[in-house]
Parts: sequence; C-alpha cells; structure tokens
Amino acid sequence: MQLLLVEDDPTMQTTLQRALTRRGMEVAAVGDGKAALSQWVGRVPDAVVLDLTLPGLQVLQRARALGLRTPVLILTARGTVGDRVMGLNAGADDYLPKPFDLDELEARLRALVRRSADPGATPVGSNITQIGAIRYDKDSGALYLHGEVMELTPRELALMHALLAQPGHAVTKERLYELVFPGQLDVQYEAIEVVVYRLRKKLVGTGLTLMTLRGLGYLLRTDA
Repeated sequence: MQLLLVEDDPTMQTTLQRALTRRGMEVAAVGDGKAALSQWVGRVPDAVVLDLTLPGLQVLQRARALGLRTPVLILTARGTVGDRVMGLNAGADDYLPKPFDLDELEARLRALVRRSADPGATPVGSNITQIGAIRYDKDSGALYLHGEVMELTPRELALMHALLAQPGHAVTKERLYELVFPGQLDVQYEAIEVVVYRLRKKLVGTGLTLMTLRGLGYLLRTDA
C-alpha cells in the first residue's frame, strides 16, 4: 500500500511513518498543506492519512476540488461530533481520534483501500443503521445519502441526532431546543421551528418525513 501521511508535528510524523513502514506500507510523509497537494497530485497514493489541525480541511477540500478521489482518513485530537462530521463533509472517508491504536489505524486504512475498489460498499464503521435512503453511522455521527455525506448545518445535524436517538417516538420541542441550542440563552425559542423547516426540505426524497405532532413534538417517520 502506498500511503501519503500529512502531519505537521515532526515527532508524530516520524513515529507514524516508521510504524506504518514496519507494517509493510510505503509511506511518503509531508508536513504542510502545499507539499501535501503537490505530493498527492504528483503520485496519487492508495490512501491519505491527514491531520485535521494542519489545517487539514483546506487541504482536503482543495484535493476534492481538483478531482482527487483518494480515500482519506483524518486524524483529529478534537472530540466533538461536529468536528468529525465537518471533516467527513469536507470529503474524508473515515476518521480516527487521537490517541489511537496502530492496529486500528492499519485496519481502517486497509478497509478504506478495499472499499475504494467498490464504491457501493457501506461506509467504514461498526454501527451503521439504514433509515429510509439514509445510512446513519453512530460511531462518527455522519449521515450518508446515496453513499455521500449529507450536507447539513451543525444545528440540522444536532436535530437529526436527537430524532434518531429515539426512533419511532416523538421528541418534544423543548428537548430539541436544548439539544440544538445548548446554553444559547440569547436564541429565541421559536428558532427551533426554522431548523425544523430547513431540515424538512432537505429530507425530501430520502424516504423520511419529519412530522409535527401537536402537543407531543416532532417525529421522524419512514415513508414506508
């Protein structure tokens, strides 16, 4: 496997390069975005390991804009679902939070390379749920529609997570407000209705309907 490692921390870069080389991979390591894109375009690898704090998002977005479809696994020290989903929305295929186990990193990379030869395969992840036409990866919090990560705002994503946490049950407006606008006392209570309206439009054609149940709240229902 030919691997491009993009990591700006010299110690981490050297450690990972040596460890992955010992595992039979051919590793080209770079420490900045410009060098990463140059290396990526010049010799397209089988997979890319990208540090999200590089800033990796800009590198990833630029690579995808150039038409580079190489499988990408992002490394991140950030623990929130929003950060992970941001990377997935930018075009990453998988993520691994630091600190991580090298065996898991190797396994995920090999899975990504295998999956790149089969575009219709299920996204990497151990906890995938199919709801309508949407696949929900509970490990990363990402939502996939027709194999692509859905383009949702952080608030729309938080609303979906709240509804998916209680499948088949209505979630009260008060509870959704707490989850979508945590600690934001300056946000009007009615703002949750705006998020619901926007999300409802994005769910058209997905096999899911966001229903309003008077006196109960909101319910995510499969059309079937």
